[in-house]
Amino acid sequence: MSSAAAAAAAPVAAAPALATIGILSIGGMGLGIAKLLRVHGFAVATNCHGRSVDTVERAEAALVTLYPTDEELVRNCDVILSVAPPRDATEIAARVVSVLSSSPSARAASAAPLYFADMNAIAPSTVRAIGHLFTPVGSSVRFVDGSIIGGPPSLRADGSWSAPVLYTSGPHRLEDVPGGWGARLSEVLRVRHIADDVGAASGLKMCFASLSKGYTAVAVQAYTSARAMGVLGELRTVLGEVAPQRAAETEGGLVGMAPKAYRWVREMEEISKTHAEEGGFAPELFIGAAGVYRAVAEDTVLGEERIGHRRRGTTAEDIAVAMVEGLGKKREAGE
Repeated sequence: MSSAAAAAAAPVAAAPALATIGILSIGGMGLGIAKLLRVHGFAVATNCHGRSVDTVERAEAALVTLYPTDEELVRNCDVILSVAPPRDATEIAARVVSVLSSSPSARAASAAPLYFADMNAIAPSTVRAIGHLFTPVGSSVRFVDGSIIGGPPSLRADGSWSAPVLYTSGPHRLEDVPGGWGARLSEVLRVRHIADDVGAASGLKMCFASLSKGYTAVAVQAYTSARAMGVLGELRTVLGEVAPQRAAETEGGLVGMAPKAYRWVREMEEISKTHAEEGGFAPELFIGAAGVYRAVAEDTVLGEERIGHRRRGTTAEDIAVAMVEGLGKKREAGE
């Protein structure tokens, strides 16, 4: 074999990762972001302690490095993205703060500060409170307020990627991360920095989710009551005739809602908090929406649904059927 042929046949060493991005936690959105980052030259890591076997296996399949402790995760990551149910946002930040407070040398291997971006669906006041948790650890962390609008990243049939937009705000920008790769990270994640104040990005998410998930809560009630009265078919016909695009969006929202309802309870509460604190409204509207999603998650079989493992609620009609069944049983039990 010639030297040229031998060189061509030799294995090519993988290029070193641009940086290591930690994700807490690896759910549907986190896993999608991990895959997107990996294919664009970033290493991805997480701590799956306490997570299900299915979650661990999915993370391993996506070539995500699994660290057994938060200490190791913090030590080895350049950026940590908090991507979790709203109820877990404060706890995740507190874990990172605990590492930095109890182990000052955790970042000794890196001269650069850790960038921590809270990308969760929470109220501006909640994200500001989370930001304040990092005050005791000073310059070792750069806190970024963020939010995600759109579905998890996924690979299209043509080989391109669909991805949500990540909105950020606050005095620190991901594009300014030291090392020269911040701009690339921002490009891959479709980051749009919208303001220099912590709270703006989260506030945008709350207002957008009011119009999307808030409307779906209304649709849950409308379809359920229509089914109970025997007029669901007529409701769907009327909606399709009067507003065909809205009809398609409504039914798509209903079908996609079931596995996420448990998460959306807290999100509706955070939206209520946002509109009360920032807009001056009474809190009842979205507290009611939280109650709708709590009923889905706790009072019906729809609460057992998981993304990728669907049995019930795969049509808008069956969503209504399951809701009528569950709420009927609850009513009969006198709860």
